[in-house]
Formats: sequence, structure tokens, C-alpha cells
Amino acid sequence: MKPLLTQDDLEDQLSLPTPGVLDTLRALDGDVMVLGAGGKMGPTLARMLRRGFDAVGKKDRTVYAVSRFSNPGAAAELEVHGVRTLACDLLDRADVQALPEVANVIFMAGQKFGTHDSPELTWVMNTIVPAIVADRYVGSRIVVFSTACVYPLMPVAGPGSREEDALGPPGDYANSCVGRERIFTHYAKETGTRALMFRLSYAIDLRYGVLHDVAQRVAQGQPVDVTMGHANIIWQGDANARAIQCLERTACPPPALNVTGLERVSIRAVAEQFGSLLGKPAVITGSEAPTAWLFDASRSYEWFGPPTVTLEEMIHATAQWVRQGGASLGKPTHFETRDGNF
Repeated sequence: MKPLLTQDDLEDQLSLPTPGVLDTLRALDGDVMVLGAGGKMGPTLARMLRRGFDAVGKKDRTVYAVSRFSNPGAAAELEVHGVRTLACDLLDRADVQALPEVANVIFMAGQKFGTHDSPELTWVMNTIVPAIVADRYVGSRIVVFSTACVYPLMPVAGPGSREEDALGPPGDYANSCVGRERIFTHYAKETGTRALMFRLSYAIDLRYGVLHDVAQRVAQGQPVDVTMGHANIIWQGDANARAIQCLERTACPPPALNVTGLERVSIRAVAEQFGSLLGKPAVITGSEAPTAWLFDASRSYEWFGPPTVTLEEMIHATAQWVRQGGASLGKPTHFETRDGNF
């Protein structure tokens, strides 16, 4: 991975189409719509789609990015990169019905943070919006962003959750995400719509994510709680690429796919490595619990091969970003949360 010195460098890297993405877009029919494109991942995913279509000679294909776009600058930035933006309230059925017909949908909308204070709104966003969208896009291919937190906490000594395992998470957020999956699966079975449940665990962007959170705490001399002692992570660009490639893997009934790295990342070891890289001693608090949210992502490796960015590359890039005072989105992952209350 080349050095990432500016946000433009970072976003260019996060939106770089992989060979697998180019193969998928070369074979894919129709336009693509990213619903809920205003979040942390949506902008670079939409840009990857646009860059990919251009690279394979399909400049006439439209990439739509749909969000409330309460920040007009976010929409303008996407338009500069050739993505067509559409402002839409996904809770408004008439708004959603007015969206263009498309053959391919990547659904990224949802709510996580704020669940503790307004669990009812989280359930509305994570179940009613899917029902509105599933009803609107009958017959489209739909890749549904979910979370690997739909599984229960697993023993650290075990293999991690597999796609066939029973779902049974703690807390309103993760249970509402199970609801999201159930809604899309119901509509798929009723209508024959092809879909896929994209169970993502901890995408890494140098401005946020598990590594960013740990590095920031080490740099600021704050304690790192290792009670949730392990995690799985993946570079956001690789997560974007896998989501696009999953358009070819949609089916009815919808399959599920765990998307993350195979490595089991020790929070303690990462904190100590950041201490060495940043020249600050890591302050550790707590002790590792015997369980954590851990996942077996081997199916995604079988389908798409290994990610393009390694764990060591992510760690060193994050350290450099924090050392140079790189921007932060100010959105902690709360990866240490064990009760599901975000």
C-alpha cells in the first residue's frame, strides 16, 4: 500500500477497484444504486463503482448514491467524481417509490449509535426501511449490509461464528439487524428477489475503526480496555470490493457472507505495537474475557481470495496517520461494548 498522506490519498486508495471488481462490473448488467450512501463507507464504495465502470468501458452506466445528504458538500463531492446523487428519506414510502428503477442495489442504510437512548428509532430504521426498500426493488439484485454482531459472543479459543450458526446477539442494535435480515429474506422468498446478507465486521479507514480508536488512545495516553480482547478487521477498500462482487452472488433464498479478516487481532498486542510505533507506552486496563465477537470469514476468502491490504499494512498506515495528525471522523466504534448497547 502506498503512503497515505492526505484525505485525498486515502479516499483514492479506498475507492480503487480491484481486479475482482472489474471482472464483476464487466459482466454485470444494469445500473447500480447505493442506498444509505452518506455514511462512513458509502462515498468510497460509490466512487469505486464509478471508477470500475469507467475502467471497463461502461461509462454509460449510472451509479446512484442515495441519502438524506443533510450536508450538501458530501453530495457535491460525489458528483465531482461522476456519481449521481439523489436526496431521499428512506422512511418516506413515496420518496422511495420515486427513485429510479435499477437492476442492482447495495443497501447500506441503518442506525447503530444512539440505540441505547432511542431503541425504538433503531428498530424503525433497521426493519421498516428494509421493508419499504424490499417492496420497491422487487426483482433487483440486493446486497444487504448487515453486521457480524448478529451472532452471539463466541469463545476466544473457538473458530468464531460461521454463516450457518444460529443468530442470538445481545442488545437492541444487533437484534434489530437480525430483523433487517429477516425482512429482506421474507420479501426475497415471497417475490423471488435475489439478495445476499453482507455480515461485515469492523472495516478500517484511517479516520475511524478499531485500529484508529486504539492508536488514538495510545497517542493521547488514555487507557485501552482489553476486556473485549480480540476482534476481526478488514480494510474498507477490500470490504467495498467484496460488496460489489457480491452482486454476482445474490440468490433466492439469500445466502449470508461473513466479511472480515481471518486474523484474530489481539487488542493488547495492537496497543503495545502502537506504543512502539508512536513512542508512547500503551496503558492497558482490564483483562481479556473468554468470549468476544469473532467470526470465521473463510467463505469470503474462498469466493474472492485474500484482501489486498494486510493487517501489518493497516497497523503501520494507522500509526503514520495518527503520528502526522491526520483527520478523525470522531466516530468511535465502541468495539469494547459487550452488552450490545451502543
